Amino acid sequence: MSWSDVFILLGTLAVSAIALWLLQHFVPHRLRETHNDVAGFIFAAVGVMYAVLLAFVVIAVWQNLDSARQTTFKEADALAGVYWISRELPLPLGSQLEHNTLEYARTVQDTEWPLMSQHRSSPQATQLVYAMRSEVLGFTPADARQQVLFEHAVTHVEELASERRERLTEVDDSVPTIMWVALIAGALLTVGFTYLFGLSNTLAHGLMVLTLTALVVVSLLLIKEMDFPFTGVTRVEPTAFEVFLSRLPPPR
Repeated sequence: MSWSDVFILLGTLAVSAIALWLLQHFVPHRLRETHNDVAGFIFAAVGVMYAVLLAFVVIAVWQNLDSARQTTFKEADALAGVYWISRELPLPLGSQLEHNTLEYARTVQDTEWPLMSQHRSSPQATQLVYAMRSEVLGFTPADARQQVLFEHAVTHVEELASERRERLTEVDDSVPTIMWVALIAGALLTVGFTYLFGLSNTLAHGLMVLTLTALVVVSLLLIKEMDFPFTGVTRVEPTAFEVFLSRLPPPR
Protein backbone atom coordinates (compact mmCIF):
# COMPACT_ATOMS: atom_id res chain seq x y z
CA MET A 1 0.00 0.00 0.00
CA SER A 2 1.40 3.39 -1.01
CA TRP A 3 1.56 6.47 1.21
CA SER A 4 -1.36 8.04 -0.65
CA ASP A 5 -3.43 4.95 0.14
CA VAL A 6 -2.47 5.21 3.82
CA PHE A 7 -3.56 8.86 3.87
CA ILE A 8 -6.85 7.98 2.19
CA LEU A 9 -7.50 5.25 4.75
CA LEU A 10 -6.61 7.41 7.75
CA GLY A 11 -8.56 10.37 6.38
CA THR A 12 -11.66 8.25 5.81
CA LEU A 13 -11.45 6.81 9.31
CA ALA A 14 -11.09 10.30 10.77
CA VAL A 15 -14.15 11.54 8.84
CA SER A 16 -16.15 8.50 9.97
CA ALA A 17 -15.18 9.06 13.60
CA ILE A 18 -16.12 12.76 13.47
CA ALA A 19 -19.42 11.96 11.75
CA LEU A 20 -20.25 9.39 14.41
CA TRP A 21 -19.40 11.83 17.19
CA LEU A 22 -21.67 14.48 15.66
CA LEU A 23 -24.45 11.93 15.27
CA GLN A 24 -24.17 10.87 18.91
CA HIS A 25 -24.22 14.51 19.96
CA PHE A 26 -27.26 15.63 17.96
CA VAL A 27 -29.19 12.32 17.75
CA PRO A 28 -28.70 10.40 21.03
CA HIS A 29 -28.68 6.61 20.93
CA ARG A 30 -32.05 6.49 22.72
CA LEU A 31 -33.73 7.95 19.64
CA ARG A 32 -32.10 5.44 17.32
CA GLU A 33 -32.17 2.20 19.27
CA THR A 34 -35.92 1.76 18.76
CA HIS A 35 -35.19 1.11 15.05
CA ASN A 36 -32.37 -1.39 15.59
CA ASP A 37 -34.41 -4.43 14.53
CA VAL A 38 -35.58 -2.94 11.25
CA ALA A 39 -32.20 -1.34 10.51
CA GLY A 40 -30.45 -4.63 11.26
CA PHE A 41 -32.62 -6.53 8.78
CA ILE A 42 -32.04 -4.01 5.99
CA PHE A 43 -28.33 -3.72 6.82
CA ALA A 44 -27.91 -7.49 6.47
CA ALA A 45 -29.38 -7.40 2.95
CA VAL A 46 -27.34 -4.34 1.94
CA GLY A 47 -24.15 -5.83 3.38
CA VAL A 48 -24.56 -9.10 1.50
CA MET A 49 -25.26 -7.35 -1.80
CA TYR A 50 -22.25 -5.07 -1.41
CA ALA A 51 -20.00 -7.96 -0.36
CA VAL A 52 -20.97 -9.83 -3.54
CA LEU A 53 -20.22 -6.75 -5.66
CA LEU A 54 -16.83 -6.22 -3.98
CA ALA A 55 -15.88 -9.88 -4.36
CA PHE A 56 -16.86 -9.85 -8.04
CA VAL A 57 -14.74 -6.78 -8.80
CA VAL A 58 -11.74 -7.96 -6.77
CA ILE A 59 -11.73 -11.31 -8.58
CA ALA A 60 -12.13 -9.60 -11.96
CA VAL A 61 -9.23 -7.17 -11.48
CA TRP A 62 -7.03 -9.94 -10.05
CA GLN A 63 -7.69 -12.08 -13.11
CA ASN A 64 -6.84 -9.12 -15.37
CA LEU A 65 -3.62 -8.53 -13.43
CA ASP A 66 -2.65 -12.19 -13.69
CA SER A 67 -3.55 -12.22 -17.39
CA ALA A 68 -1.27 -9.21 -17.98
CA ARG A 69 1.57 -10.98 -16.18
CA GLN A 70 1.06 -14.14 -18.24
CA THR A 71 0.99 -12.08 -21.43
CA THR A 72 4.45 -10.66 -20.70
CA PHE A 73 5.87 -14.18 -20.33
CA LYS A 74 4.20 -15.35 -23.54
CA GLU A 75 5.65 -12.35 -25.35
CA ALA A 76 9.12 -13.05 -23.96
CA ASP A 77 8.79 -16.73 -24.93
CA ALA A 78 7.92 -15.76 -28.51
CA LEU A 79 10.88 -13.37 -28.56
CA ALA A 80 13.17 -16.15 -27.30
CA GLY A 81 11.90 -18.36 -30.11
CA VAL A 82 12.85 -15.73 -32.70
CA TYR A 83 16.25 -15.26 -31.04
CA TRP A 84 17.23 -18.94 -31.02
CA ILE A 85 16.11 -19.45 -34.60
CA SER A 86 18.07 -16.37 -35.67
CA ARG A 87 21.27 -18.07 -34.46
CA GLU A 88 20.64 -20.89 -36.94
CA LEU A 89 19.81 -18.69 -39.91
CA PRO A 90 22.54 -17.73 -42.40
CA LEU A 91 24.34 -14.39 -42.23
CA PRO A 92 23.65 -11.52 -42.50
CA LEU A 93 19.95 -12.19 -41.75
CA GLY A 94 20.64 -14.28 -38.64
CA SER A 95 22.94 -11.69 -37.10
CA GLN A 96 20.58 -8.78 -37.82
CA LEU A 97 17.57 -10.65 -36.47
CA GLU A 98 19.50 -11.60 -33.36
CA HIS A 99 20.49 -7.98 -32.80
CA ASN A 100 16.89 -6.80 -33.19
CA THR A 101 15.55 -9.32 -30.67
CA LEU A 102 18.08 -8.16 -28.07
CA GLU A 103 17.38 -4.51 -28.83
CA TYR A 104 13.65 -5.13 -28.55
CA ALA A 105 13.99 -6.79 -25.13
CA ARG A 106 16.14 -3.93 -23.82
CA THR A 107 13.80 -1.29 -25.26
CA VAL A 108 10.73 -2.89 -23.72
CA GLN A 109 12.45 -3.34 -20.37
CA ASP A 110 14.15 0.05 -20.09
CA THR A 111 12.00 2.41 -22.15
CA GLU A 112 8.54 1.04 -22.73
CA TRP A 113 7.86 -0.26 -19.23
CA PRO A 114 8.01 3.20 -17.60
CA LEU A 115 5.88 4.56 -20.46
CA MET A 116 3.15 2.00 -19.80
CA SER A 117 2.54 3.52 -16.37
CA GLN A 118 1.49 6.61 -18.36
CA HIS A 119 -0.66 4.46 -20.70
CA ARG A 120 1.80 4.91 -23.56
CA SER A 121 4.01 2.64 -25.66
CA SER A 122 7.42 2.91 -27.28
CA PRO A 123 7.47 3.71 -31.03
CA GLN A 124 10.99 2.26 -31.17
CA ALA A 125 9.78 -1.12 -29.88
CA THR A 126 6.98 -1.08 -32.45
CA GLN A 127 9.44 -0.38 -35.26
CA LEU A 128 11.65 -3.26 -34.09
CA VAL A 129 8.72 -5.67 -34.38
CA TYR A 130 8.05 -4.37 -37.90
CA ALA A 131 11.73 -4.82 -38.73
CA MET A 132 11.81 -8.40 -37.47
CA ARG A 133 8.68 -9.30 -39.40
CA SER A 134 10.07 -7.71 -42.57
CA GLU A 135 13.41 -9.51 -42.21
CA VAL A 136 11.82 -12.91 -41.65
CA LEU A 137 9.24 -12.59 -44.44
CA GLY A 138 11.93 -11.35 -46.82
CA PHE A 139 14.03 -14.50 -46.31
CA THR A 140 14.05 -17.13 -49.07
CA PRO A 141 14.94 -20.64 -47.78
CA ALA A 142 17.67 -22.44 -49.75
CA ASP A 143 16.98 -25.98 -48.53
CA ALA A 144 14.57 -28.07 -46.47
CA ARG A 145 16.27 -27.20 -43.16
CA GLN A 146 16.04 -23.48 -43.80
CA GLN A 147 12.40 -23.94 -44.83
CA VAL A 148 11.62 -25.42 -41.41
CA LEU A 149 13.51 -22.61 -39.68
CA PHE A 150 11.69 -20.05 -41.80
CA GLU A 151 8.26 -21.45 -40.91
CA HIS A 152 9.06 -21.49 -37.20
CA ALA A 153 10.49 -17.98 -37.38
CA VAL A 154 7.31 -16.66 -39.01
CA THR A 155 5.20 -18.34 -36.32
CA HIS A 156 7.26 -16.86 -33.47
CA VAL A 157 7.31 -13.35 -34.98
CA GLU A 158 3.54 -13.38 -35.42
CA GLU A 159 3.11 -14.63 -31.83
CA LEU A 160 5.43 -11.87 -30.63
CA ALA A 161 3.39 -9.20 -32.43
CA SER A 162 0.12 -10.68 -31.14
CA GLU A 163 1.26 -10.85 -27.51
CA ARG A 164 2.65 -7.34 -27.74
CA ARG A 165 -0.73 -6.04 -28.92
CA GLU A 166 -2.39 -7.93 -26.09
CA ARG A 167 -0.01 -6.41 -23.52
CA LEU A 168 -0.62 -2.90 -24.79
CA THR A 169 -4.40 -3.34 -24.64
CA GLU A 170 -4.02 -4.35 -20.99
CA VAL A 171 -2.35 -1.04 -20.13
CA ASP A 172 -5.72 0.66 -19.61
CA ASP A 173 -7.88 0.30 -16.52
CA SER A 174 -10.20 -2.68 -16.22
CA VAL A 175 -12.87 -1.18 -13.94
CA PRO A 176 -15.25 1.14 -15.84
CA THR A 177 -16.37 4.45 -14.36
CA ILE A 178 -19.92 3.24 -13.78
CA MET A 179 -18.54 0.37 -11.67
CA TRP A 180 -16.54 2.81 -9.55
CA VAL A 181 -19.71 4.83 -9.00
CA ALA A 182 -21.50 1.68 -7.84
CA LEU A 183 -18.60 0.69 -5.57
CA ILE A 184 -18.33 4.09 -3.89
CA ALA A 185 -22.10 4.52 -3.58
CA GLY A 186 -22.36 1.03 -2.13
CA ALA A 187 -19.59 1.79 0.35
CA LEU A 188 -21.32 4.98 1.52
CA LEU A 189 -24.64 3.19 1.83
CA THR A 190 -23.21 0.19 3.68
CA VAL A 191 -21.18 2.23 6.16
CA GLY A 192 -23.96 4.80 6.47
CA PHE A 193 -26.40 2.15 7.66
CA THR A 194 -24.22 1.50 10.72
CA TYR A 195 -24.96 5.05 11.89
CA LEU A 196 -28.66 4.21 12.19
CA PHE A 197 -28.06 1.81 15.04
CA GLY A 198 -28.37 3.07 18.58
CA LEU A 199 -25.98 1.60 21.16
CA SER A 200 -25.57 2.82 24.70
CA ASN A 201 -21.89 1.90 24.53
CA THR A 202 -20.46 4.60 22.27
CA LEU A 203 -16.98 3.08 22.23
CA ALA A 204 -18.25 -0.29 21.02
CA HIS A 205 -20.39 1.39 18.36
CA GLY A 206 -17.43 3.47 17.20
CA LEU A 207 -15.16 0.42 16.94
CA MET A 208 -17.77 -1.41 14.86
CA VAL A 209 -18.21 1.53 12.49
CA LEU A 210 -14.48 2.16 12.09
CA THR A 211 -13.73 -1.54 11.57
CA LEU A 212 -16.30 -1.82 8.80
CA THR A 213 -15.11 1.46 7.27
CA ALA A 214 -11.50 0.27 7.27
CA LEU A 215 -12.46 -3.05 5.67
CA VAL A 216 -14.44 -1.37 2.90
CA VAL A 217 -11.79 1.29 2.21
CA VAL A 218 -8.98 -1.28 2.12
CA SER A 219 -10.99 -3.34 -0.37
CA LEU A 220 -11.52 -0.31 -2.60
CA LEU A 221 -7.84 0.61 -2.38
CA LEU A 222 -6.92 -2.94 -3.34
CA ILE A 223 -9.14 -2.66 -6.41
CA LYS A 224 -7.57 0.71 -7.26
CA GLU A 225 -4.05 -0.70 -7.05
CA MET A 226 -4.88 -3.69 -9.27
CA ASP A 227 -7.00 -1.71 -11.73
CA PHE A 228 -3.96 -0.67 -13.82
CA PRO A 229 -1.77 -3.79 -14.27
CA PHE A 230 1.43 -1.83 -14.93
CA THR A 231 1.12 0.77 -12.15
CA GLY A 232 0.70 0.71 -8.40
CA VAL A 233 2.17 -1.54 -5.75
CA THR A 234 0.85 -4.68 -7.48
CA ARG A 235 2.19 -3.69 -10.92
CA VAL A 236 3.54 -6.27 -13.34
CA GLU A 237 7.33 -6.04 -13.61
CA PRO A 238 9.40 -6.80 -16.76
CA THR A 239 10.67 -10.01 -15.14
CA ALA A 240 10.13 -12.09 -18.27
CA PHE A 241 12.41 -9.86 -20.33
CA GLU A 242 14.99 -9.65 -17.55
CA VAL A 243 15.15 -13.44 -17.47
CA PHE A 244 15.42 -13.56 -21.26
CA LEU A 245 18.35 -11.14 -21.34
CA SER A 246 20.16 -12.76 -18.42
CA ARG A 247 20.34 -16.25 -19.95
CA LEU A 248 21.72 -15.61 -23.41
CA PRO A 249 25.01 -16.70 -24.90
CA PRO A 250 27.39 -14.07 -26.35
CA PRO A 251 25.99 -12.59 -29.59
CA ARG A 252 27.57 -13.58 -32.90
